[in-house]
Amino acid sequence: MTAVDNALDSVREVLELEKVESHLHPEGSFDIADHPVPTGREEIWRFTPLKRLRGVDTDAAFTGALDVTYDVPDGVRTERVRDAALKGVSGYLPTDRIAARALAEAAETSTITIASDTVVDRPVYVAVAGTGLDAAAAHVVLTAEPFSKATVVFTFTGSATLADNVEIVVGDGAQLTVVSIDDWADDAVRVGHKHVKVGRDAEFKHIDITFGGDVVRNDTTAEYAGPGGSVEMLGLYFADAGQHIEHRLFVDHTAPKTKSNVVYKGALQGDGAHTVWIGNVLIRKVAEGIETYEENRNLVLTDGCQADSVPNLEIETGEIEGAGHASATGRFDDTQLFYLQSRGIPEDEARRLVVHGFFNDLIRQIGVPELEEKLTSTVEAELAKNVLKA
Repeated sequence: MTAVDNALDSVREVLELEKVESHLHPEGSFDIADHPVPTGREEIWRFTPLKRLRGVDTDAAFTGALDVTYDVPDGVRTERVRDAALKGVSGYLPTDRIAARALAEAAETSTITIASDTVVDRPVYVAVAGTGLDAAAAHVVLTAEPFSKATVVFTFTGSATLADNVEIVVGDGAQLTVVSIDDWADDAVRVGHKHVKVGRDAEFKHIDITFGGDVVRNDTTAEYAGPGGSVEMLGLYFADAGQHIEHRLFVDHTAPKTKSNVVYKGALQGDGAHTVWIGNVLIRKVAEGIETYEENRNLVLTDGCQADSVPNLEIETGEIEGAGHASATGRFDDTQLFYLQSRGIPEDEARRLVVHGFFNDLIRQIGVPELEEKLTSTVEAELAKNVLKA
């Protein structure tokens, strides 16, 4: 046995994981029977308006359809296949009934694969359009093979009732950026699940943007397949009157010398606008030398809004480089408004400038200029729905 083989065996031993009991991340299963119908009293469902999910959590038939189009550069291949072995290929196990139902009911798997050692010179675009309110189930497997580099952009528009699972595998040394934009029609419902497994010395960035829809709930989870992996999760959301937007994040540090950084920002306006952000980082005993930080900021623009923000940090070892979290929800900073108004800027325009400043640092991190411009325009359109009177 070579020295390399010995080293790999040592890594495998280190990555043997002990079970961690926690209400924050229920045990997963492919079997729908293992996931009771939610009542709303469970920790993972207590914020979600179950009555507005159109039965995807109970027994709604998944008979709906989606219109999916691809814009794929060289070095990337896409397929639609019927292969049950692809379900769970990332190590993903559904931890709630909707995810398990959607995975079981998805008739096929859409695969997107970036070839090894390929640097894709422009983004891969996947446009998903809803075609009606009948429930639809979808399963996607996105694979960045070792030492590849690419950006993949998903856009979701139209009217739909969608429950979907997206599995992402980032190979050793690969660099993958995934941008997901929920810009649904006002009647859409989406319950989405993303799970990523990040290889040794690989880098994964996820940018989650939510504007439209009646109810949008996105669960994003990450784990590591080897040391040196990095996960960055950035989010931007804007809730209007009556809209429910919920993001749940879980980073499972399953390997040593790994990193994670989570930053989500949201704005709310209009009566009944409700946002939920649940962040959780688990640092396992094997995850020595890791660094992690999670942050959520919410800006309340009008009366009648509610922003729930719950950061969590579970630490099984003290041998770490650093770990922290932060959460804040507040209204406009009167000092900022006074400063701008004292320089002749009208109040409405001053409020718009503050909101743009709140979001711009995240928008600039997308790295796709045409998307950055579009999102800046979308924020402006959201602001135009309300004159932002104090």
